[in-house]
Amino acid sequence: MDDQKKAEAQMKLVKGLQKWIDGYQEVKTLSDELELSFDFYKDELVTEEEVDQAYAKALEAIENLELKNMLREEADQMGCVLKINSGAGGTESQDWASMLMRMYLRWAESNGYKASISNLQEGDEAGIKTCTIQVEGDYAYGYLKGENGVHRLVRVSPYNAQGKRMTSFASVFVSPLVDDTIEVQINQAAITWDLFRSGGAGGQNVNKVETGVRLRYKYKDPETGEEEEILIENTETRSQLDNRENAMRLLRSQLYDRELQKRLAEQRKIEAGKKKIEWGSQIRSYVFDDRRVKDHRTNYQTSDVNGVMDGKIDDFIKAYLMEFSSEGEN
Repeated sequence: MDDQKKAEAQMKLVKGLQKWIDGYQEVKTLSDELELSFDFYKDELVTEEEVDQAYAKALEAIENLELKNMLREEADQMGCVLKINSGAGGTESQDWASMLMRMYLRWAESNGYKASISNLQEGDEAGIKTCTIQVEGDYAYGYLKGENGVHRLVRVSPYNAQGKRMTSFASVFVSPLVDDTIEVQINQAAITWDLFRSGGAGGQNVNKVETGVRLRYKYKDPETGEEEEILIENTETRSQLDNRENAMRLLRSQLYDRELQKRLAEQRKIEAGKKKIEWGSQIRSYVFDDRRVKDHRTNYQTSDVNGVMDGKIDDFIKAYLMEFSSEGEN
């Protein structure tokens, strides 16, 4: 216990094991209740509907445990950083990006995750150009990694005077959110900082002090020697120090994700999400007029468009993990 990092790592391990024990106990209890209700049904003590309800509860618990069992990689158990960029198309695409942001925030809220927006650039007329969301909690990355890619919207645009059907695109990038127990090598000499005034809501005071931070990191690939600049902006709080610390955490998350992809080279399907934002590269289509949302990788679809936009995407997540987790795709 003298080593805080080791203690945190050990406690994390203990909590993880306890969750598996709790999950098993829940499944065992519900299975026993199902068996008991079936015996009662034979003795005409309960109705068939009550047996069906017990069966549905047991089945849901088993499927949830099986789903979690698919998330075995180190990164799967972490929180995540989710970045949304609007595609070409101006206001329409920027509005679509803001709708996706709301969808993921609602999903996080309904699943008990803490979600915070660390950077947000509003659109010219409506919507957003880009945003970065931190989703903190166990298995957030494991569940959301399949959201990586281009999302396509088809609807009659409220921004089109002729009432024409428009197609818009936005990209979603998901990477693990590291904590202090994960060691990541950072070259401090490769970091430079810019300060700027945070915009957006918060009253007049928010613009009087340069609390927004922009971190530039000169990254050099250790294998290829190629260099690139990683740019991270953080305007989450009015404290420059807090924004600096969070920008560093986001940098560590990005660097960890790069190393993760190298170690799991056969699983680097994440690159598919970095295609140009255009026709043919989308992972999912949201067709409002036809009341249909379809994932092109699993062919899972639903007519509950409003539910999906309110964050009900668990069935898409489940379909993705059931089909691709055994192949190690992320």
